[in-house]
Amino acid sequence: MDKAQTDAIEAAVFRRLLAHLDDRKDVQNIDLMNLAGFCRNCLSKWYVTAAGDEGVGVDYEAARERVYGMPYSQWKAEFQAEASADQLAGFAKNKPEE
Repeated sequence: MDKAQTDAIEAAVFRRLLAHLDDRKDVQNIDLMNLAGFCRNCLSKWYVTAAGDEGVGVDYEAARERVYGMPYSQWKAEFQAEASADQLAGFAKNKPEE
């Protein structure tokens, strides 16, 4: 497999991941963080970093909109539930170091 094929496959996987997350708005970011150690916001930060590595400036809010499929403020208002005490305790226990 050459680099162009690898890049195309990885891009397709990223698009599929975003589509899957879009289909699963019931899965909260804190659930993702507690289970997998990353969330939609992490993906947004990685997007900004990867764009910068390619010499492309991407604003964090623009990256969030790409990952969330809408402005973050809209997604938060429509889909983000308040975290439960158990979710917050799990996050405090497993919070990744920056």
